[in-house]
Amino acid sequence: MHFDLADLRLFVHIAESPSLTQGARRAHLSAAAASARIKALESQLDSRLLYRDNRGVELTPSGQRLLQHARLILRQVERLKDDFSEQGGDQAGHIRIFANTTAVTEFLPEVLAGFLAARPAVTVDLQERLNRDIVRAILDGSADLGIVAGPVRAEGLEILHFSTDHLVLAVPPGHALERLGRPPTLADTLGYFHVGLHEGSTLQSFLREQVERLGGTLNLRIQVASFEAACRMIEAGVGIGVLPETAARRHQRSMGLSILQLDEPWVVRERSVLVREREALPGCARTLVELLRQVGDGVVAP
Repeated sequence: MHFDLADLRLFVHIAESPSLTQGARRAHLSAAAASARIKALESQLDSRLLYRDNRGVELTPSGQRLLQHARLILRQVERLKDDFSEQGGDQAGHIRIFANTTAVTEFLPEVLAGFLAARPAVTVDLQERLNRDIVRAILDGSADLGIVAGPVRAEGLEILHFSTDHLVLAVPPGHALERLGRPPTLADTLGYFHVGLHEGSTLQSFLREQVERLGGTLNLRIQVASFEAACRMIEAGVGIGVLPETAARRHQRSMGLSILQLDEPWVVRERSVLVREREALPGCARTLVELLRQVGDGVVAP
């Protein structure tokens, strides 16, 4: 059985696109040519790989299996090219990163800015995802690196701790929770309007889970797209919000915010990098992992 790398790459493009036409465009082929090559691949494997309808394409179980193998094969090919590249081990390549909200908005932009400025031939695809989706993506090979906060179940993956953050409660100055005489609990906050992040953010999903465990309801008055917007709403008295301490302290320097410690066991969050096999990563990805760990340890500035 002979596999053409171009066909495997085309199949991955189609699987990661909403339609065959868009996948073909990513592979610089016409839709007709792409369809013919996929049919030839199905004939060779004696398996149907895609369901096609007016809404787009969907992978069959056989297609899901092929996608996992194709991603691994193409990653190994990229590793081979990287090892023999004239530009050096970490100076070229592509890295796909799935990360939680805090990583995407708070520290990764600075880390990646310096990393990419020193490596013009490296490209990065950074996407915000939930922890469970990050774990799944690393396991099935759809992402190279995952960045998560808090405990995760990730059997079969390497979990590399690199820093610690805390969740705090941000309130407008003079808020009633400041006068409790003790650190508030999450339950103490449920009688007030909350400012939350957009649906799908890791932090918002995490908070909903904690509130559901209490048997309560999170009284969301507004949801916004960033920590900066959340802090501005809190400053204006729209509500209160649970935020990473790094974000809250940074915005406190330019906004009127009071920051309260929460009396909850889950406020300390360990940040970790997830990889399937560190030594199998391209050189640029391995270098980025080490840079993240150094930044987390305070060895270098982001």
